[in-house]
Amino acid sequence: MGNKKLDIAPLNEWGMFTDPRPSVLAGPCSAESEEQVMETAKGLKELGINVFRAGIWKPRTHPGCFEGIGVEGLGWLRKVKNEYGLKVATEVASEKHVYECLKHGVDLVWIGARTTANPFLVQEIADALRGSDIPVLVKNPVNPDLELWIGALERLSGAGIRKLGVIHRGFSTFDKIRYRNDPHWDIAIELRSRYPELPFFVDPSHMGGSTEYIQEISQRSLDLGFEGLMIESHCNPEIALSDSKQQLTPDQLKDLLHNKINVRESDSDSREWKENIDQLRAKIDVIDESILYALGSRLKISRQIGEYKKNNNVAIVQASRWDSLLAKVVERGRENGLSQKFLTDVFNAIHEASVEVQNDIISGKSSEL
Repeated sequence: MGNKKLDIAPLNEWGMFTDPRPSVLAGPCSAESEEQVMETAKGLKELGINVFRAGIWKPRTHPGCFEGIGVEGLGWLRKVKNEYGLKVATEVASEKHVYECLKHGVDLVWIGARTTANPFLVQEIADALRGSDIPVLVKNPVNPDLELWIGALERLSGAGIRKLGVIHRGFSTFDKIRYRNDPHWDIAIELRSRYPELPFFVDPSHMGGSTEYIQEISQRSLDLGFEGLMIESHCNPEIALSDSKQQLTPDQLKDLLHNKINVRESDSDSREWKENIDQLRAKIDVIDESILYALGSRLKISRQIGEYKKNNNVAIVQASRWDSLLAKVVERGRENGLSQKFLTDVFNAIHEASVEVQNDIISGKSSEL
């Protein structure tokens, strides 16, 4: 089933993100007190932030943790709007949250990773937002499921939401990695390729889980051409009631945005750039054609092997041969500057396609190469 077309309003029509780039939402993980909210907002206003974010309701794994201040905090967000002229944003996870936000004049809402993974809740939120003009950002689901992410966008678009965008915060993983969440940049890139008009934010605070990684993740997202960042900022992170290790002070955020990251342009008017990039892309096109021909040739041979296996009653997969072949590929690939992960991903995909072709032959099905 193909994905539905989304009717998306460009980011410059949202009325809240202006130059200089990147577009930034910033503020504390949680609204903890009126004093904390106002002090943080004041610092962010001074460095030129236009959109202030703060968690009002916090989905926590275990009960008894700080689960957000609740509706009372929406009054503090309204005070931020009135005193500092900032747009305000928070996370919603239910119909009730939406109605409270609309009633208190919240300017933007986002759907968190745990909620995105639940189509029932997303539909409930979409129905509650129907008829409103409020922008909505959708975080990726906790698991690396691109279709689930797109499905949430389709539900909101179906409710008439045009000011629609996404936040990439990475995916939960059991693997030991540097970051709190696995970036899986390939999934983000695939979403961008399918919906190039979709405003795209990255959340380096949740992806990294530590202020140590915010700069490198922010730069990576800008290098990939994504428009914005959602960064957690707290006037005193050391005493924060949630996620204290991943929140920058407003001064630290100012240093990051003004001195430590570089915004890439989507294109250049330079004649030299255009001539050179066209030549290089033409070379890639030729190489891609060769790759496609080689893959087709390989699968044709896999089909012949499948016929031999069928005629000789031999099982499709010989694990020991494949392990040996993959080890040789990795060794040779390193000589060409190719990483083990890249080669393993590519050749496992090729192997799976070959197994599928041979399985179709042995089972008597027709297969498409």
